[in-house]
Amino acid sequence: MDWITIISTTLKSAVGVETVLYGLAAIGINIHFGYTGLLNFGQAAFMGVAGYGLAVTVAVMNLPFWLGILVGLGAAVLLAVLLGIPTLQLRADYLAIVTIAAAEIVRLIFRSVAFKDVFGGSDGQRGFSDGFYALNPFPEGDYGFNLGPVPIFFNHRLLWVLLVGWLLIAVCCGIVYLLMKSPWGRVLKAIREDEDAVRSLGKNVFSYKMQSLVLGGVIGCLGGFVYGLAFASVQPDIFGTETTFYCYTIVILGGAARVLGPVIGSMIFWVLLVLVYGVLSEAVAAGYIPFMTSIQVGPVRYILVGLGLILLLVFRPQGIFGDKREIAIDAR
Repeated sequence: MDWITIISTTLKSAVGVETVLYGLAAIGINIHFGYTGLLNFGQAAFMGVAGYGLAVTVAVMNLPFWLGILVGLGAAVLLAVLLGIPTLQLRADYLAIVTIAAAEIVRLIFRSVAFKDVFGGSDGQRGFSDGFYALNPFPEGDYGFNLGPVPIFFNHRLLWVLLVGWLLIAVCCGIVYLLMKSPWGRVLKAIREDEDAVRSLGKNVFSYKMQSLVLGGVIGCLGGFVYGLAFASVQPDIFGTETTFYCYTIVILGGAARVLGPVIGSMIFWVLLVLVYGVLSEAVAAGYIPFMTSIQVGPVRYILVGLGLILLLVFRPQGIFGDKREIAIDAR
């Protein structure tokens, strides 16, 4: 078994593109679910409208890159408002059902044949990331170091994406920390615990929920930008319901209502997936697991990681750094 490759791939996954984009999306989910108690299962839609907003503006309309970023952010805000007006009057499972349905509607619109000239249908859109890479300060080549015999290197394009992505994560975590220490953040936590009590104190609960939905959606949509720029394309099926479920898994794994919980949760989640996949692939190739084929490695890794997450929920439902009180949702 090639342990050097396994370890190298695993270590790089801890700071890789998937970790960054799901970390950003999970920070947004943490604002919704962890701090406000909103069961929003439509986070993938925020990522999708941001990614497609950038792609359509640049690739279809031939407008500047920065304008595409503004369009993507504006689309995320608009989606939050349109989604929030009818749904924020609902609670718990009803809110979850409506938001997951809305996210599927958005995905199917992007996938629709009727709008193929705009969104590209099931093939998606490409050719919109040149403006981003034109800003790359790193000359062409590979950058990194050797950790003993283990090489940790990234090419200049990927390094630029990771630098911007981790800077966005740092900024978002700082914003969340400051906001949740403020009176505004304390109102959100109070809404999570008992919104009727907050309403009795004269607070406009709907307004605070809407602000939370917009903020979490905008932060989450940054993950859509990172995905589109890293892979230089967007496809509608990437923004399916499983993307939102991954975000919830990451939040619960790291600990809800913890500033760094989503970031650490994303790192652990992708390290586990990559490590299990690497070990199983090498073991199958070496003949150590004769009853398994290489095709089965992908599904089996999700089974094993899923079993680990089930055990975590059984013995520590608040996550690694969480508090049980932070996941008690008022579902009245």
